[in-house]
Amino acid sequence: MTIQACPKDNQELEALLATPSEQLIQAMAKLDGDIIILGIAGKIGPTVGQMAVKATKLAGKKRRIFGVSRFSGKGTQTQLEEAGISTIPCDLLDRKSVEKLPKPPNVLFLAGRKFGTEGAASETWAMNVLVPAIVAETFSDSRIVSASTGCVYPLVAASTGGCTEDVPPEPIGEYSQSCLGRERMFDYWCQRNNSKLLHYRLNYAIDLRYGVLHDIVQKVLHGQPVDLTVGHFNVIWQGDAADVMLRSLEFCDNPPRILNVTGPEIVSTEETACQFAKLFGKEPNFAGADADSCYLSNAAKMVKIFGKPRVAVKQLIQWQADWLLKGGKSYGKPTHFEVNNGKF
Repeated sequence: MTIQACPKDNQELEALLATPSEQLIQAMAKLDGDIIILGIAGKIGPTVGQMAVKATKLAGKKRRIFGVSRFSGKGTQTQLEEAGISTIPCDLLDRKSVEKLPKPPNVLFLAGRKFGTEGAASETWAMNVLVPAIVAETFSDSRIVSASTGCVYPLVAASTGGCTEDVPPEPIGEYSQSCLGRERMFDYWCQRNNSKLLHYRLNYAIDLRYGVLHDIVQKVLHGQPVDLTVGHFNVIWQGDAADVMLRSLEFCDNPPRILNVTGPEIVSTEETACQFAKLFGKEPNFAGADADSCYLSNAAKMVKIFGKPRVAVKQLIQWQADWLLKGGKSYGKPTHFEVNNGKF
């Protein structure tokens, strides 16, 4: 299915993000058992949960989708319940509470902490390493797709085509190091319990209300300089990222599999800013020089298994411009994609 029209408002955007592909519907028809999503209240979690519900219904299956989070934010739990997700408030740092959760055969692990690591590194390590250890031990009989990040790879030049899954991790800074720690905790318990796992290394999901493109266009609109230190990036439509995550349950294995999840394009920061400037009739301003040292992932393996994303970068750029022209909502949360020293 090809998606072309930009969503008109927040409600339509939510519905579009949660639209499953035909391939996902087929996968949900074959998948046995319920699904539990740990850390569902984050940025991508609601999309994944609602897509799981839709795909399950369209597949003609009966399946419960559990959503677990502390639900500290307003409205998220109600929104998920209305979408057909069985929500369970739980602090994943509390081992006893985690042990009381349902134990379905399918687990999507989305919990983690990034921003705020500087000055509070111990909290990041607790969320990114201790929680995975608790979860991996507790859900030893389940297949697990664990959300990770391309930040575990070394910084590379755009000419490399991005890091493939065979590139050894070389994390920079405590956030990235803790993300590798998360993977290692899952690896340990996977090996010990002979359970099946997939490390889902995501590189920048686009939602229109936040994301790398949103960061760039906001600077263009407000006449602020676009930092070119990180001269290239990868992005993927959040709906495609969610679709791949759910379909990845079928590909969990032992030893664990690794999957880069992003768009196949390597995108120029400068060219993207110029495209936005042209669409808005603005003159772009720039700061810094391209260090040719970026977090870039090669998505060839993902494309081979799942096919190309339904929404290409060219379409996302146009959508992002259209969204802001319509006065679309913004989360006001920068991605800090221009950071390449590991300090978040």
